[in-house]
Amino acid sequence: MAIIVQKFGGTSVANAEKIRRAAKRAIERMEAGYQVVVVASARGHQTDELMRDALELNPNPSKRELDQLLSTGEQQTVSLFAMALDAMGHKAISFTGGQIRMMTDGVYSKAQIVSIDSDFIRYELDKGRVVIVTGFQGIDQYGNVTTLGRDGSDTSAVALAGALRAEECEIFTDVDGIYTADPSIYKKAVVLEEISYDEMLEMASLGSGVMHTRSVAFGKRDDVRIRVRNAANDNPGTIITREVPQMEGVLVSSATIQKDMAKIGLAGLPNVPGTAAKVFARLAAAKVVVHDIMQTEISPEKANLSFMVSTANLSTATQVSEELKAELGCDGLFVRAGIALVSVIGVGMRSQYGVAEKFFDALAKAEINIDSITTSEIRISCAVDKSQAEKALEAVCLAFQLDRPARQRAAI
Repeated sequence: MAIIVQKFGGTSVANAEKIRRAAKRAIERMEAGYQVVVVASARGHQTDELMRDALELNPNPSKRELDQLLSTGEQQTVSLFAMALDAMGHKAISFTGGQIRMMTDGVYSKAQIVSIDSDFIRYELDKGRVVIVTGFQGIDQYGNVTTLGRDGSDTSAVALAGALRAEECEIFTDVDGIYTADPSIYKKAVVLEEISYDEMLEMASLGSGVMHTRSVAFGKRDDVRIRVRNAANDNPGTIITREVPQMEGVLVSSATIQKDMAKIGLAGLPNVPGTAAKVFARLAAAKVVVHDIMQTEISPEKANLSFMVSTANLSTATQVSEELKAELGCDGLFVRAGIALVSVIGVGMRSQYGVAEKFFDALAKAEINIDSITTSEIRISCAVDKSQAEKALEAVCLAFQLDRPARQRAAI
């Protein structure tokens, strides 16, 4: 029998009524002839509440004990879910990540999945049970509980779907799917019917909060068909899947905006091998996450290097850059806060021309100045002043008609 993995987030299982509604989703799939595995998050804001309790008792708790504590939220959810299914006349059994041998490395609070014992789950499925597994957690080689970090339940679900060769992984959330742009900013944004793994990875890295890069990366690696849909209705949602030829017929699939960014530039760096390596090694050692990087040779002896960071990392990144300026003998250092990154994404850029022209023309007509430009094979990003970010997003959305379904835009 084919397997379906369903993941329910915290808002989808926040109370008894919502757990029953989620259980009905699992029953519908069983009655359609599938074996069903459910991955569940902690209910509501339970993880936040546990964290507050921990910090009240100890402002600097050990990461091991935090993982031990935070993993209990999901354990409560899966047990309640199994009880609900049992009361509705369906056999179910709940497990922790450790019980199904979801093995991780030993990095507490942001562990990476190493392996999953899929045979154990299949044994229970073949008994006619719904198998319900805690998201967000696993165990290391010594039996210590580890958690997977941000959006860890999505990662658990997609990894399980890959290990089980599931037909589909349904991610139930509180939105209707993946939109062409953030609907809270661009009100006319529409839900995409499908999107490629690469496009979704770009969107996630550029601030789209619906899916995390790790879960999409697992999907791409294991060729897992992921469906993002709303737990509160029967809308079909968005399918994240491998790239197919018809996707190239659409110039741009989506547009994103990243606010609260800053730019740091080192002017007149020594233009010799190893300089950039030294700069980014120091930033990495300081735990600074670096975004778009630009380097330009200005003479055989000198080069300019700039990069972007989130405002949360700005203070640390500035301090490191000041130290590097003195050590490397740079001509100057500049820091610009209040920047936003506006991007367009689409696999159609690989085979069609005119995207850059249309993008820059839209910003020009909206009288938005561009600070810098970076690209990938399927993305163009412009840094603009934060005060103009939403205006810029609306301008590019209108230019690429992101208020229309992809099948209508493909013909334009």
